[in-house]
Formats: sequence, structure tokens, C-alpha cells
Amino acid sequence: MGMRRRASSAGVEDRILVGDCLEELRRLPDASVDLVFADPPYNLQLERELLRPNNTRVDGVDDDWDKFTSFADYDAFSRAWLKECRRILKPDGAIWVIGSYHNIFRLGALLQDLGFWILNDVVWRKVNPMPNFRGRRFTNAHETLIWAARDQKSRYTFNYESLKALNDDLQMRSDWLFPICSGPERLKDGEGRKAHPTQKPEALLHRVLIASSNAGDTVLDPFFGTGTTGAVAKRLGRRFVGIERDTVYAAAARERIDAVQPLGQSALETLKSKRSEPRVPFGTLVELGLVTPGSALFDANAKVKAEVKADGTLACAGRQGSIHRMGAELQGKSACNGWTYWHYKADDRLRPIDDLREEAKRHLGLAALPAMIAAE
Repeated sequence: MGMRRRASSAGVEDRILVGDCLEELRRLPDASVDLVFADPPYNLQLERELLRPNNTRVDGVDDDWDKFTSFADYDAFSRAWLKECRRILKPDGAIWVIGSYHNIFRLGALLQDLGFWILNDVVWRKVNPMPNFRGRRFTNAHETLIWAARDQKSRYTFNYESLKALNDDLQMRSDWLFPICSGPERLKDGEGRKAHPTQKPEALLHRVLIASSNAGDTVLDPFFGTGTTGAVAKRLGRRFVGIERDTVYAAAARERIDAVQPLGQSALETLKSKRSEPRVPFGTLVELGLVTPGSALFDANAKVKAEVKADGTLACAGRQGSIHRMGAELQGKSACNGWTYWHYKADDRLRPIDDLREEAKRHLGLAALPAMIAAE
């Protein structure tokens, strides 16, 4: 689902809009962005200073932008900006929202109330979390990201193959291990203090954008801060629109993003999912003469042998069916990818019949079709 290349966002300029989040969102046109990444106020409800055991002050989040008079006030604000983001998203767009236990459950309920379709929640496990200095709760060592499509029918982008390759050819899991932003990546002001208290690591945004956007897409960040989303978007060949009401944060973001060098076009190419490729049934291989009726197919170890029939089915052990159904039945499974299970003999070697599907595409003139679609 959702592997189709979206319409190009060419012509959209990278922008940092300085002003109130809701006011600036209302000025943006309908269906104008491909992806939203939102790192909203967490509404931490801090009532007093947080001190370390040695009585030094913890540099936490106590800014006015994170303070709300009540949960109802926070919910009203969250509903308003989420509603605007949904309006601005293209029909096949998606949103990421990050938060902590203070706010993420409220945001999740609002996303569903507004018609978004939740795809995953992702746990960002922090390698180096801040300790719990009061010793009255567990160390808060993670944050939660919610990934949601604009609605249930959205054909959202998910670069599955790229994420799998990024994870040493294993499916990418929903628990991600990254350090919090520190060291040279942490922006500092003129006095050596954190330029922004909740700056997110670029590694986190790199994975988000690789997973759920394509080069040329436009990414909106309505709480831009010091511009992590914009910096990663520029490096990865995405457009960005950032909204930030604090002029100091916005200036730091602009300076940071101006220094980013975009990657070359060839470096931005991602693995394409087979689901996005033109469909070629096994029967087409028989019709094209790439597989001969009466010939044999085998499993990878040549312990199972089946005969190819003229209608594109396989027969084995008194049973007959499609390559997928027969593969599943012979293994006692409910499903099977017959393209990788069944093999044919060539030069005394067993090769997966998936190799023949690529040859069939060349015969049918379909080999260039994905590239043509991406160029539209």
C-alpha cells in the first residue's frame, strides 16, 4: 500500500515563516505538502525548578511556549493545528507527531477524531536519557512518535526496501535507538547555552524522511525551532516549510540550514519496492515461453518438485494450484511468495523464478515503466 510516487512539488521554495503557528498554517494552501513532521509543545506541567542531587539546576523546558492553563486549553490548541495540517496535506500525505507521556496520548486521540489513519507508533529509545533526579519514577528513557496517513484511503509513501536495507536487510522495527542531541550537533547561543531545549537529533529526522518521503517532496514543520527538519530535508533533496514564532530560533535555523550541503541526485536514489512495479503474473511467463508447460520447478533445496501446466498452475503430489498456493500448501503455511519459493534449473543451477519475471518485463516493454512514473 502507498508506494505510488506523488505529484512533484517542483516550484515550492524552502521557507521559514516567522509568526504564530495557527496564523501561518491558515495562510498555506490546501493540499500543498506531502509530509508533516510536528514536534509540538509537550505541556510538561512543570511546577517548580528541577534540581540535581548536588543542587545544581537542570536545564529543562520551562519556556512560556510549553505552558497551557489546562488540558482543555492544550487540547483546543492541538486540535486547531492538527486540523490545519490535515487541510494542507495532499490526499496521499502523512504526518509524524512526536511527544512524551505528557501529551502523546491526547494527540493520538485527536488524530483519530480528525480523520487521520494511524499507521504506527514508534518508540525512540534514548541511548543517553536524563536521569530521574527525584527517584520517584522510572527514568524517562523514550519518546513516542505517531505516524498517520491523512485518511484511511491515502496511498502514503513507505520506502520499505530502503528501511530494510538501512537495517542490514532486516525489517525495520518500531523501536529506534538514537542518542539525544548533544556534542557538536547541539546548537549553542553566544553564552554557550542550548539554543533550543528540545532540539531533536538529525539521525531521527533522517530515518523519518527516508521512510516516508521522496526526493522533491515538501515537508512541513509547524514547530520549526532551530530547524532540524529543514536541515535534514535540504540534505536529502526535500523541500521544506517551517513555522517558528521565536525570531531567535528562526535566525538560528536559517544560519544552520544555509550551511547544509545537499546530497547529489544519485545519492538520493532509494530502493524501489516490488509492490510499486508493474504486475506480471506467472501465467504470463508461460504464455511468453519463458517457462515451458511440462517443465519442472523446485524448492531451493530441490527436495520438492512440481510440474508446470499450460494454464500457469503447478501440480505436485496430487494437488494443483497457483505458485503461491502450492508453495504454501507444501510447507503447511497459510501464505507463500511463490516467486522466491520456486526455482528453475539453468546451467545446472537453481535460480528463483523471480529472475524470469524481470525478463518478462523486458519482453513486454515494462522495464522502464517505474522510471517513467517517477518522472511524471
